[in-house]
Amino acid sequence: MGFFKEFKEFAVKGNMMDMAIGIIIGASFNKVIDVLVKKVLMPPLSLMSNGINLQNRKLVLRTSELDEAGKVLVEEVAIQYGALAEALIDFLIIGMTIFVVVKAMNKLRDRSQNPKDKTVKTPKDIQLLSELNTLMQEQNELLRKQKSQREDK
Repeated sequence: MGFFKEFKEFAVKGNMMDMAIGIIIGASFNKVIDVLVKKVLMPPLSLMSNGINLQNRKLVLRTSELDEAGKVLVEEVAIQYGALAEALIDFLIIGMTIFVVVKAMNKLRDRSQNPKDKTVKTPKDIQLLSELNTLMQEQNELLRKQKSQREDK
């Protein structure tokens, strides 16, 4: 019964919903990047390389053999390095985009957690901890002064 209770808490707390939303957005983002690479970036690269379509580039290790009727007897064996190049471009674009998004989110989080920065509203828990820290510093300073006064007497 503990497993189902844990799962219910996991689902109700929102972690599962956050993951589902992230997966859906990630899948959509992947489609956008795929179109960006194949339809926007690769055509100019093909044009600059005299019409070479990078996706079709391959290193043939064994050519296919056909019979008189045109039926394939032996399949072609090839290393398709063009598809690898496109996948690497996809990866670089996705990696850079995620880097920029995470960097912006970290900057916003840092600003919101800084109680001295009044341009962004600080969450209550961070504000309370900051106030407690200030009070403790003031209390420690008072205790140091009292201790030094006793030692002077």
